[in-house]
Amino acid sequence: MKKKILIVGGTGFIGQRLVKRCQLAKLNITIISKTKKKNKHKSIRQIHCDILKKNLLYKALNNKNFDYVVNLAGYVDHSKKIKTLKTHYNGCKNLADYFKNQKLKKFIQIGSSVEYGKIKAPQIESKKIKEGSLKSYYGLAKLKSTKYLLGLNKKNAFPCTILRFFLVYGPGQSENRIIPFVIKNCLRKKTFNSSSGNQVRDFLYIDDAIESIMKCLKNKESNGQIINVCSSSPVKIKFVINKIWKIIKKGKPVFGKIRLRPDEPTKLFSNYLKANKILNWKPTINLNQGIKKTIKYYE
Repeated sequence: MKKKILIVGGTGFIGQRLVKRCQLAKLNITIISKTKKKNKHKSIRQIHCDILKKNLLYKALNNKNFDYVVNLAGYVDHSKKIKTLKTHYNGCKNLADYFKNQKLKKFIQIGSSVEYGKIKAPQIESKKIKEGSLKSYYGLAKLKSTKYLLGLNKKNAFPCTILRFFLVYGPGQSENRIIPFVIKNCLRKKTFNSSSGNQVRDFLYIDDAIESIMKCLKNKESNGQIINVCSSSPVKIKFVINKIWKIIKKGKPVFGKIRLRPDEPTKLFSNYLKANKILNWKPTINLNQGIKKTIKYYE
């Protein structure tokens, strides 16, 4: 019998890629999406539901059993602070509270490197983070979700794992993210503004991110763990922008025109030692390969 997986946020950038990978793994797939954007596969069941609305969520999930749950749900516009906090924390809490009494094999929460706030890089899983130190509501919501899930793991042996993704990129990503933003402006032969570009970041190609989820699904050793998922190859934003510009040979970046956000860390990167040890995972697509694949998609 096929194992059943519920992908919450299954129509988003990461969600759509995960759906395709789960199809290859021959899993029985159900997705939850707040939007009415339909998946293209008739074999995939789709539930239209806002996970913030607890009663409606429980009604939608009633009499449905799953082996695995992956929570990718989120609110894209992080400038709306309270909405961001509620969607990412309360939504996660509603899901966890429903499934804590179910016979679930794994609940994977997709966390974020932003949870580390301004803790000195490299940001590793064992570092303690105080909620009050976080300026980003998105980071705060993700951290509160992490703590809530780990509490359930200790109390109820809830089989959860938090995969803390660093900067995931790749084909199909929204234009409001740095790499597709630069690619599209270069392809359109536009001059575009940027920050100084001196921020250091850890970029991870989408397929590598998806593979970490797949390796985590059946991994019992990862229960109750926070695991960083990253490339372990930090680079300056300016380096990435210039690399794209030199490949496309069109458009022009103008550095120093955009101020950094008050909550923006200057250095955000880590290593994948824990992911490699527990999940036997490591990235396979380097930044040069990933950027070329992404440019080809947008071309």
